[in-house]
Amino acid sequence: MGHTYCSSLFHCVFSTCERRPLITPPIEPRLWAYMGGIARQHEIKALSIGGMNDHVHLLLSLPSSLPIAKAMREIKSFSSKWMNDNSGHKNFAWQEGYGAFSIGQGQLSATLQYISRQQEHHKKRDFQAEFLAILKKHEIDYDPRFVWG
Repeated sequence: MGHTYCSSLFHCVFSTCERRPLITPPIEPRLWAYMGGIARQHEIKALSIGGMNDHVHLLLSLPSSLPIAKAMREIKSFSSKWMNDNSGHKNFAWQEGYGAFSIGQGQLSATLQYISRQQEHHKKRDFQAEFLAILKKHEIDYDPRFVWG
């Protein structure tokens, strides 16, 4: 076979440091757009970006040559610097870790819809309950003492 074909779709989730509500409505669309720009610079397709004042969800399609850890490091570090320079929060930081959950093409539509409906979704449950539910859905073992850093 002469070519490489790869489908690497990841639903990524991470929060602000200590889940502080620092992503305000005026800054939110600019931050999501900036994160999409970071993705493009690294040949990542950001299929959807959305979230709430204390966390973000990204649906990413990664090139075969880019590990998820590097993609997360680039997106988080550059967007953190951007937030410090543009949001009025001089000590902005993302949480240390992240969740990255692989999905198949059959889950693409549902994941896009899930990310686009974050405001509605969080009327029913907070970020912590949401994140634990995602871990359970993907059958990821975790120690509750270390989930929140």
